Amino acid sequence: MKQYPVIDGHNDLAWAAREARGYSVEGLDTGVPEFHTDLPRLREGGVAGQFWSVWVDPVLEGPEQVVATLEQIDFVQRFVERYSNALAIAQTASEARAAMNDGKIASFIGVEGGAQFGGSLASLRQFVRLGARYMTLTWSRTIDWADSATDAAVHGGLTEYGRAVVREMNRIGMLVDLAHVAPSTMRDALEVSQRPVMVSHSGAYAMCQHDRNVPDDVLRTIGERDGVVMVAFVPSFLSEERRAWVVDGMHGEAPPVGVGHVADHLDHMREVAGVHAVGIGADYDGTDAMPEGLDSVAGYPALFEELERRGWSERELMQLGRDNVLRVVEASDPDYVAFREGRAPQPETVALTPAVSPSAA
Repeated sequence: MKQYPVIDGHNDLAWAAREARGYSVEGLDTGVPEFHTDLPRLREGGVAGQFWSVWVDPVLEGPEQVVATLEQIDFVQRFVERYSNALAIAQTASEARAAMNDGKIASFIGVEGGAQFGGSLASLRQFVRLGARYMTLTWSRTIDWADSATDAAVHGGLTEYGRAVVREMNRIGMLVDLAHVAPSTMRDALEVSQRPVMVSHSGAYAMCQHDRNVPDDVLRTIGERDGVVMVAFVPSFLSEERRAWVVDGMHGEAPPVGVGHVADHLDHMREVAGVHAVGIGADYDGTDAMPEGLDSVAGYPALFEELERRGWSERELMQLGRDNVLRVVEASDPDYVAFREGRAPQPETVALTPAVSPSAA
């Protein structure tokens, strides 16, 4: 079958490299079996573009999170520089297309958690100036201004400050990522955002009732507003049996999860949100287990083969793999380019949350 190009929404290689090898970029062109990701397997999998996640463990707090985020961004930049024959930084859809036309993997940066800018919109703006194109509003913990999907709800969604963060992200062309956030936060962000949003790595709640998955009403709204939901390959997001096994303490053999489970979620998302609103955000190197047949970034062709068998057309598979996410990026490119070139309007005055310092505006 044809090898379809993939622009994946989420890969945690940067943190894996921090933990396992002190941020070294050496050897990633020859194969790194302890990771899900290296250049030979990216090529084998047909990866044309990647959002490299810059995530920080919340054991780090405040300024430590800001510093660690900068370290993560630095890793991505050094990775691309070291293997510039295979990778190219992309900050806009046109830059991504140019990289792909040159036979290189377009490399975007995504910040995975609203705590990482330390309550300082100035820090957020600096992340964008360094190339970050999306921010996940929370990670797995509720923060001062937004509820997480996997923590106690405190705010009922977004606070007024959280709404201001979304407006600022729109102003500077930073994509609003709704992975990890509570459904109430998803709905609030969709109400506020004037640009299409993304969900970088989640599943469909109707298919598996994991708190990290997206309910149908949100899927439908994202489709109506021209956004994209990118399915993760995390087994407990994909299978209700696997989720229950994890909740019950992981006793005995894990219920099997395979390529078909991912395809089931994509079929459902296509039905509810529309084929224009589906994508792939596997979460490689961000979780230990992966579905059978999708063990590494080399595995994407197995998913496309399954979807082709189910009747997805060539055009639909191109939309899924590459075109939908590029459309969403491109919708915010004018704001991003204006900000990068110093032509954006001035930011609004934002009242700070009580938990952050007065210098953060």
